[in-house]
Amino acid sequence: MRSVLVFFTLVVSVLAGPGPWDMATLSEPPKAEWGAKDGLTQQVWYEGGPFAGKPTRIFAYVGRPEGAGPFPAVVLVHGGGGEAFRDWAVHWAKRGYVSIAMDTAGKGPKKSANPDAGPDQGDNIKFRTDLPPQDMWSYHAVAAAIRGHSLLLSLPEVDKARTALTGISWGGYLTCIIAGVDHRFKAAVPVYGCGFLHENSVWKTGWLDRMTPDARAQWVKLWDPSSYLADVQCPILFFNGTNDFAYPLDSYRKCFDLVRPELRNLSIVVGLRHGHYWDFPEPDAFIDAAIKGGTAVARLGAINIKDGTASASLTAPSAPAKAELHFTPDTGAWQKRKWQTAPAEFKDGSVSAKLPAQNPLTFYLSVTDSSGVRTSTAHIEQP
Repeated sequence: MRSVLVFFTLVVSVLAGPGPWDMATLSEPPKAEWGAKDGLTQQVWYEGGPFAGKPTRIFAYVGRPEGAGPFPAVVLVHGGGGEAFRDWAVHWAKRGYVSIAMDTAGKGPKKSANPDAGPDQGDNIKFRTDLPPQDMWSYHAVAAAIRGHSLLLSLPEVDKARTALTGISWGGYLTCIIAGVDHRFKAAVPVYGCGFLHENSVWKTGWLDRMTPDARAQWVKLWDPSSYLADVQCPILFFNGTNDFAYPLDSYRKCFDLVRPELRNLSIVVGLRHGHYWDFPEPDAFIDAAIKGGTAVARLGAINIKDGTASASLTAPSAPAKAELHFTPDTGAWQKRKWQTAPAEFKDGSVSAKLPAQNPLTFYLSVTDSSGVRTSTAHIEQP
């Protein structure tokens, strides 16, 4: 009990706004030591915040396109079990972005030892309730990404008005927080990761339910994305699958709803695989549209239901290649629900489909453009 009270006291002393991060300090370029170049990338070690009273350094790869800048830039945040992925930095450099892929797990290149590490990424660290905020993994991981952003903005080849953020899994979780804290970004794409972990997630029963109510409330206030998403000020695309093992659609929907309607975008894909993948077209297309003025990604409005037909308005630069209704009569765990897909109709700026005569029913509409980019509505649960 004493450790929890100490934690609460430290929380109160640190919080001066919507979170424990000092953006004035984090917005300054960190001290950096540049390392070896390899093709389009270069290693860099940059200054992190103190951990357990000791200074830290963060390892990253910075990718640079060929040719002369200024270029747009993107911050890349890996997920659980991940690392500073050089190939991810290369992917974006080839697409014309200066990129930074940093480690958030206290490691160096290829998960090698980092003698100046911050906290590691284990769940036993993420869900501690007896540490000061400055020693929590989420605190350091968010700060590492924001410092990485500041480092990019200090580079002469970077267009400071065109920067984006994307993260995968736990990196998506972090992206949701970072986008609500660092308002210098012009676009964000959390892949899989979301908030409301205490209401439904793979970590609910094993970690969050075991906390005392007060400790859990403080963890949510400080470290759950639901505390920050309402502060997002840039266009954001939520990209996830119907059966994601970690971040279920009910929690995902609640996160989506926190963001201002004109900024939020959604792409839910039936059976989307989970992992450190950057070959999905949606994050690339969304960031290109927001940062480079590329082809706009389609937007679907909220679903309306009339006479057994679901419809949603569609804003798109051209007619979709495909429109679909996705539905499941299953209830219970989201991960186990079996989804079905039926064609939908596109006409006069609207997508519509006749609903199956089944109750209960969970469903949503989607469109796919000619390049394979998928956009969807939020799902509806019909009792």
